[in-house]
Amino acid sequence: MRAAQRVLVTSHVRPDGDAIASVLAMGLALQAQGKQVQMVLADGAPADFKHLHGWADVVRTAQGPVDLVITVDAATQDRCGEALSNFPKVDINIDHHISNNNYGELNLVDPASVATCALLAEHFPALGLDFSPGVIDALLTGILTDTMGFRTSNMTPKALRLSADLVEKGADLPALYERALLRRSFQAMRYWGAGLTSLQQEGGLVWGTLSLADRQAVGYPGNDDAELVNNISMIEGAAITVLFVEQADQQVKISWRSQGGHDVSRIAAQFGGGGHTAAAGAVVNGSLAQAHERVLAATRAAM
Repeated sequence: MRAAQRVLVTSHVRPDGDAIASVLAMGLALQAQGKQVQMVLADGAPADFKHLHGWADVVRTAQGPVDLVITVDAATQDRCGEALSNFPKVDINIDHHISNNNYGELNLVDPASVATCALLAEHFPALGLDFSPGVIDALLTGILTDTMGFRTSNMTPKALRLSADLVEKGADLPALYERALLRRSFQAMRYWGAGLTSLQQEGGLVWGTLSLADRQAVGYPGNDDAELVNNISMIEGAAITVLFVEQADQQVKISWRSQGGHDVSRIAAQFGGGGHTAAAGAVVNGSLAQAHERVLAATRAAM
């Protein structure tokens, strides 16, 4: 890191809060050291996080040669998509997913960490990286989003202390909490409506669907679920929640959530995905009907 002058920082496709926040935190910290940093996300920076410093600097493709490639919050190299199409070697891989396969030349992977941003907050001092206001806000945002506001089952006293340190450094916890977890666009809320009316329940299994038609009907600009899965996972009696989000080109994004007792990352792994015990995802090829059949069968078997 000290020797490199031109650095590429990237994360996974369909970036969530921890992905965009860890890219921004690492990128801004390296920029503060005078380095030329390209912050790249193949699907772009989600609009929900445009309040974070550096959001407008995130690009979809890298330009020119770089001295160092860093991935954050990406369990496998191919999860970074087109962002790494011209960069076959990853120099540094920083992540907290248990499914990470240590694909970097150097790997800082800690599944016990609640978020990649928590991992960065812990190790920035040893790496000689400073905590500017923009970095602090990004780090706390990543922790908030990946723990759903400090309420996931893997939440630890250590993570709470790291968060408290960030607040002491100047992070505005109430404002960041509202922007990351509560505020939604009008289009996103209408999109939720389509997903909520699709819900079905079978014992402890609950699932819902968001189709391309649903997205187009309300004008929702993303290709994600607008965080709907985290809300329906709170349905009483739901041991496992599954949300199907139709993508273009005959693909379906699957998100699993568990309220405990089931390791959904093992189900996701059957479809080439991964994640955590209580939260995992994958992308499957085929129609919505085909995805329903295959994924629900595997989930029922796991239950």
